[in-house]
Amino acid sequence: MQWRDSPPPGQIPSFEEIVSKIKQRWQGFRPSLVIVVIVLLIILLSTWFTVQPEETAVVQRFGRVVRTAGPGLHFKLPIGIESVQLVPTARVLKEEFGFRTVAASPQQRTQYASDKAYKGESLMLTGDLNVIDVQWIVQYRIEDPIQYLFNVRDTPKTIRDITEAVMRRVVGNRLGSDVLTVARVKVSTEAKEEIQKILTEYGTGVRLVTVELQDVTPPDAVKPAFNEVNEARQDKERTINQAQEHAYREIPKARGVASQRISEAEGYALERVNRATGEAARFQAVLSEYLRAPQVTRRRLYLEGLVSFLSGMKGLYVVDNEQKALVPWLPLESGAAPEGRQPVVEGRQP
Repeated sequence: MQWRDSPPPGQIPSFEEIVSKIKQRWQGFRPSLVIVVIVLLIILLSTWFTVQPEETAVVQRFGRVVRTAGPGLHFKLPIGIESVQLVPTARVLKEEFGFRTVAASPQQRTQYASDKAYKGESLMLTGDLNVIDVQWIVQYRIEDPIQYLFNVRDTPKTIRDITEAVMRRVVGNRLGSDVLTVARVKVSTEAKEEIQKILTEYGTGVRLVTVELQDVTPPDAVKPAFNEVNEARQDKERTINQAQEHAYREIPKARGVASQRISEAEGYALERVNRATGEAARFQAVLSEYLRAPQVTRRRLYLEGLVSFLSGMKGLYVVDNEQKALVPWLPLESGAAPEGRQPVVEGRQP
């Protein structure tokens, strides 16, 4: 089977013949059919749209919001009758102040743009008239996509302006040293509460996730002086800690020594009282014996006193009143005596 007006078998048609045949075939085709097909394709393609899992679609009919759509495939009226705006309601959005993130990926280290271009955002005046450089971030979610799109003209810019104004006021009400050291969490918490309150009053449809101070430093011009002040404060804290440590070590020791001295004094007092009580009781006993037998008791007391006195002497010489010359040598230690004679001790009883 051969086409109409085809060349005989074995003969190849020329290029001019092919062009003329194509023109003859298209002469009977009407352009209106092509236009209808194109219009139908445009209408078909404009009747459906896809919403990603982290997005919410806001459908408008001639500019008026008629409905919202969740993730998946959806249909709408074509040719501009209904339009769709996709809002990332499930994504955490972030605004950076004082710096910008250039690139962030799991395989590479996060890169930041030079903060010199954003000093106007980060330089702030504190309550003690000092200037500090505060860099922070704000993370938020879109809770109501309709309010986010239509209640405020430019919601991201509004969020930035409100955040910067509130942060400057919160920092301006505090001392610069507190913002640099101990009050960073308080500043973040207070700023978050006030920013959320203003955003809710404006009806932005935004819910803050966090407000976090990233880096709080003094300006470059005063960093050396600030570092010296910090070193002095650290030395002061270290000295105070050392003094407290010494006090905690010495005070209990002194208290222990004092308690020991008090206990020793109380023990000594108790001993003296008991000894005095015993001596008094002994004296009373001796007195009662003396009253019953005075001569015997007097002689016994004399002998006991003499024994007590003589027991502490190193040498003893007994001299007879009628003897005219002293004995030249009278050893009394260890019972020794001169050769050829034995010592004879004579005396009189008192």
